[in-house]
Parts: sequence; structure tokens; C-alpha cells
Amino acid sequence: MKIYPANLLTLALTTLVINLFVDQPANASWVKTSPMNSARLYHTATLLPNGKVLVAGGEGDEAKWLTTAELYDPVTGTWTNTGTMLSLQENPTMSLLTNGQVLVASGMAANSDISLAELYDPATGMWTATGSMNTPRVNDTATLLHSGQLLVAGGDIGHLIPVASAELYDTATGKWTVTGSLNIGRAECTATLLPNGKVLVVGGRDSNAVPVSNAELYDPSNGTWTVTGALNNARYEHTATLLPDGKVLVAGGYCFVPPYVLSSAELYDPATGAWTMTGEMKSLRYYHTATLLNNGRVLITGGFVGKTPYRSPSSSAELYNPVTGKWSATGSMKTAHSVHTATLLPNGQMLVAGGAQLSRVTIYAFVSEAELYVPSTGK
Repeated sequence: MKIYPANLLTLALTTLVINLFVDQPANASWVKTSPMNSARLYHTATLLPNGKVLVAGGEGDEAKWLTTAELYDPVTGTWTNTGTMLSLQENPTMSLLTNGQVLVASGMAANSDISLAELYDPATGMWTATGSMNTPRVNDTATLLHSGQLLVAGGDIGHLIPVASAELYDTATGKWTVTGSLNIGRAECTATLLPNGKVLVVGGRDSNAVPVSNAELYDPSNGTWTVTGALNNARYEHTATLLPDGKVLVAGGYCFVPPYVLSSAELYDPATGAWTMTGEMKSLRYYHTATLLNNGRVLITGGFVGKTPYRSPSSSAELYNPVTGKWSATGSMKTAHSVHTATLLPNGQMLVAGGAQLSRVTIYAFVSEAELYVPSTGK
């Protein structure tokens, strides 16, 4: 651990606080970059140790599942195809492991949940099979623990049937072992690794397809789950972001109560296990992304907005200030994105890629466009 002189540490903290209080102008802050080689949604994206971004799988035009993968190079602003995955995977989880390889697991292929898992090696650009999960699942969560093991929890089996089971992937052996089950089956929830090493799982929909307010904690030391404070608003398809102060910001999502789509946001305090409401977003949205920027703010992008059954993809973006608890509009994206990915790059910019555009529930227009958010410009 590095030790910094007290005056430098004070200066750094002061600078962060000043940056948090200064609102960013609302004019355009997005720059187009090269489009992906394949239009896709329900894909995954991971920042690799070499600074490139790996995008893989998802659903492509004509509702075809994809095995293709590609790399974005922030230096050149271009995409290049890389090794093809071994199996078709829509909406899988993707996790960067401690050994630098990327694990893709779960997901859906040909309308069937899968238990297959595979590894991507950035050094070779190739995919290799690894141990299969004990339970096939989709719409689950994957969290890399401090131990280097990967925790997969919840998700659907069959047709929208949430499960409570959880399992651990061991990088050294390539095998999965069953661990303690969640207290309730849930899918389309969020999982956040807390500074104390525990994992906070929030919301989701239960076996009756109803959004839940329940939240629980996984303790890696004994492999058990305990119920913690409940959300003020039940929700799924929301986002959860760990803030610099250790609290967790949950925003947006879907519920069964009009207006169906939420703009509310709330904070979880690990010290008390309680949730408190914070400022509401400017827009009701779900299937959006939330990214913690280097200045400590949270950037929300896109997603679906409006009431069900009519919903529209959004190009809007907004920033959450943890100091004030308020949201402010920032520049809109060049293209509307929903069910897309957002990846923070080493240079502080954020890459948004792919997703879908639609005007009604069953009408999709797949997106290959990608663009960059540049906070340093103040635009």
C-alpha cells in the first residue's frame, strides 16, 4: 500500500470534493467512435488489463444469437474481431479474473438456459472451455470476490423461473462448487461487492414475476446469506453502483405499480444496513447503465423510458453527485441506446456500445454504434 504525505492526501481529497460540487455543463459531451463490426444487444463488455475492451455474444439482427467477439482499442478508436466463442450466448455474465483471463458463463442459447462456461485469453485471442455450472441459468449475477473466486447467484431457469441457488468458480481448478442459497429466488437483480468483502444482492423479480424489495448479504467466510434492510421501492432491471464512501446507489428500474418505470434512487449504508431515499433521476428509466467516473460521480446513460407497454430508447444521460444527492442533466448521446454496455476506460472516458432501439415492445432495431463520453471537456 502506498503512503502519501498528509499535504498531498489533503489536496487530493479537496480536489475531489470541489469537482463533485461543480456541475458539469449540459451541452454535448459525446464523441462518435467507430461502430462495432456486429450490431448486438444483451451482449457483455469488459475492460482488459491492456486497456482494450472485449465485447462478446449477445443477440444480433433477425434475433440471432452471436458467438462473435471483438476488441475496441481506445488508442486507434477502432474495433477488430477476435476469437469466436465456443457457444451461442445471449445475456451471459462476463468477469475479468485475477489471472487476466475473462470468464463468460450462463446466458441463453436457442431459448434454453445454459450451464456452459468458457475462458478468453487476451494473450492468444482464443476461447477455451472450462467447467460447467451446476445449474443452468440466465439473468443472474456474477461477482469476483476478494479471494479471487467468482460468485454466481440467482437468475432464471426455464421460462422466467427464478432460482435461489448460488455457486463459486475456482480459477485454479476451473471447477464450480455449490455454496449457500439466497433466501428467495430472484432474477434480474444486482450484486455489488462491498469493501468488507461481502456481496449485496438487491431487488429483482420473484417466482411470481413480481418485483421485490428484499436485499441480502453473502458472507464468503461461511458461504451464507442474511437478509438486510429492504428497499423503499421494489424494482428490477435497475442499476447498483458502489460509491467512494462505501454506500451503494440503486437507481431506476421496473415495477408493477404505475408509472411502472422508476426514476427514484436510494442509498444503502453497510454500516447500518438501512436504505434512504436520495434525489430522483430526471427521467424514468430501466435497462440503463450506471458508471462511477473518476471524479466520483455516477453517469447514467440511455435505457428504456416511458410507461409500459409503450417504451422508447433514450439518448439522454445524467450525473449523480454523491455530495449533494442530486442529479443533473449532461449531454445527450448521439444515438439512443438501451440494453447496451458502458465501460470506463483508463483515460477516464466512457465507452457506450451497441444495444437496441424500439418504439414498441416487440419492434427492435439493433445498434452497432459506439460513442465516448469525455468528462474532461466539461461538455
